[in-house]
Amino acid sequence: MVDLRIGEVVERTGIPASTLRYYESVGVLPSPKRVGGRRRYDPGVIQLLALLRFAREAGFTVAEMRTLLHGMQLEARPSERWAILTRQKLRELDEVISRAEAMKRLLEAGLRCGCLRLEDCEIVTGRLSLPEAAVRK
Repeated sequence: MVDLRIGEVVERTGIPASTLRYYESVGVLPSPKRVGGRRRYDPGVIQLLALLRFAREAGFTVAEMRTLLHGMQLEARPSERWAILTRQKLRELDEVISRAEAMKRLLEAGLRCGCLRLEDCEIVTGRLSLPEAAVRK
C-alpha cells in the first residue's frame, strides 16, 4: 500500500491537518514517517482516525483516547479498555445529566417566581428550597 500525504488524509477523513498534528504532538496518533520532510501516513491511519472521531463525539477527552489506545495494561485487549473507559464515561454522563436536570428545575422555579427583586427572592437567598419552590409557585 502507498503511504498517504497529509492532504490525502484530510480529504479522506475530514479531519483538519492541524488536528492531525495536534494528535501527533499529544501522543494519540503515531508520528508518521517523513519523506523529504513531509509527513507520510500509513493507510491504516484512516481507521484509527475513525475510532478517534467516534471517541471524541462520545465525549472522551484526549487523555482518555490516549488511554484507550496505549495507556492500560498491555495484556488488556482493546475491547476491555473500551469497556472500562465506557463505564467511567457513562458514570460521568449520569452525573452531568443529574446536575443539568437540577439546574433546569432551579431555572424553571425562578421563572415562576413573582419577586420584584432578586435580592428578595427566597429561592435566590436560599430561604426556600427548590422542592418547596416547585410546590409553592
